Amino acid sequence: MSEDSQYLEQLTGKTVVVDLSSLYVIAGTLIGQDQHYLFLENADVHDLRDTTTTRETYVHKIGLHGIAANRERALVSRREVVSLSALEDIVH
Repeated sequence: MSEDSQYLEQLTGKTVVVDLSSLYVIAGTLIGQDQHYLFLENADVHDLRDTTTTRETYVHKIGLHGIAANRERALVSRREVVSLSALEDIVH
């Protein structure tokens, strides 16, 4: 098992924040993965084009107030992932 797969296994069941190469940030519970996708549930797919909020402000707010889920489940393309962190590991 590769080091990144081991890290993802440790994050399974936790609330994660996924920064994408596009203007999206996704937060939700990581429930699984395969070679192409991350599987999230109770996710907030946040389009930064719809708001004046920065990535950092958005992540800070969900750290304080929790996730306002707008998707029961979401598949996230691993090709688009720039960063993935447990919400608890993000410095506020």
